[in-house]
Amino acid sequence: MLIVSIAIGVGFVLICVLALNAAHRLMRNVPQEDRTWLDPLPPLLRFIWPAVNFVAYYCADWFSARLISRTDAQLRLTSLNFLMNARQFLALSMVSSISALLLALMTMLASGLFSAAVLLLTICVGFFYPRLWMRDVRRRHVATMRRQLPIYLDFLTLAVEAGLNINGAIQKAVEKGPDGPLRREFEHVLRDLKSGLNRADALRRLDERQRIGEVSNLVRTIAQADRMGSGLAKTLRFQSEQRRSERFQRAEKQAMEAPVKLVFPLLVFIFPVTFIVLCFPIAMKFMQEGLL
Repeated sequence: MLIVSIAIGVGFVLICVLALNAAHRLMRNVPQEDRTWLDPLPPLLRFIWPAVNFVAYYCADWFSARLISRTDAQLRLTSLNFLMNARQFLALSMVSSISALLLALMTMLASGLFSAAVLLLTICVGFFYPRLWMRDVRRRHVATMRRQLPIYLDFLTLAVEAGLNINGAIQKAVEKGPDGPLRREFEHVLRDLKSGLNRADALRRLDERQRIGEVSNLVRTIAQADRMGSGLAKTLRFQSEQRRSERFQRAEKQAMEAPVKLVFPLLVFIFPVTFIVLCFPIAMKFMQEGLL
C-alpha cells in the first residue's frame, strides 16, 4: 500500500508539472498587450488579466462577429472600450464563470455537501457578473455625464459669448472644465475635428457613442443653430439653465425617495434591536420577581 501511495503521489506530481509546463508554453505564445494608451486596470482585474488574455487569444474563434459587434457597442456606451476590447470582455465572462465554479467546488469539498443545481447557478452568476458590472458602470457614467453637463454648457456659453466659434468654445471647455467622462468625450470630438471631420459629423459621433438624452438634445440644438443661422449663445444659455434645473429636480427626487428606502433597514435591523434593548430590563425584572 505504501508503494502504491508513493506511486500515485509521484504520478500526480508529474501530471501537475507537465500541466504547468504546457500552460507556461501556451502563455508564452500569447502576445504582450500594449496598454500605454489604455486606462489602468482595477486591482481585481489586474490579478486575473493574464488568464483573460489567455482565453481571449485561444478562444477568439468561439465568438461570433455579431456577438463581438454587440459587445463592442455596449463597451463604447460605458467608455470601457478604453479598458478592454470586446473579445477580452467575453473572455472575462468565461474566466469569471470558471473562477466561480472552482470557488463553489472548493466550498462544497470543505463542507462535504454537493449540489449540481448550486454549481449551475454559480456558473450562471459568474458568467453574467461582468455584464452586471458593466451595467453599473453605465449607470454611474450616465450620472456623471448629467452632473457635469451644466458646467461644460456654462463654459461653452461664456466662450461663444466672448466671440469664439463652437470649435474654440469646446477647446476652452476642455482646458478649463473638470476631469471626467464628458471632458474625454469633448477631447474625442476635437480629435475628430482635427482629423478632417466636419462639426456636424463629429457631434453626431458623440451622440452615437453616448446615447444620453441630454447629450442628444445638445447635439441637435447645435446642428439646428448651424442650419438656421440663429444665435448659438442664447441657445446654449437656455440649454445650461434647463440642464441645471433638471439636475436640481433629480436631487429633489432622490431626497424624497430616501425615507422610502430607509423603511426596510429600519424594520429589519434598527427596530428589533431597539425593542430588545427596551424589553430586556423589563423581562429581567419580571424574572427576578418570579412573574415569568
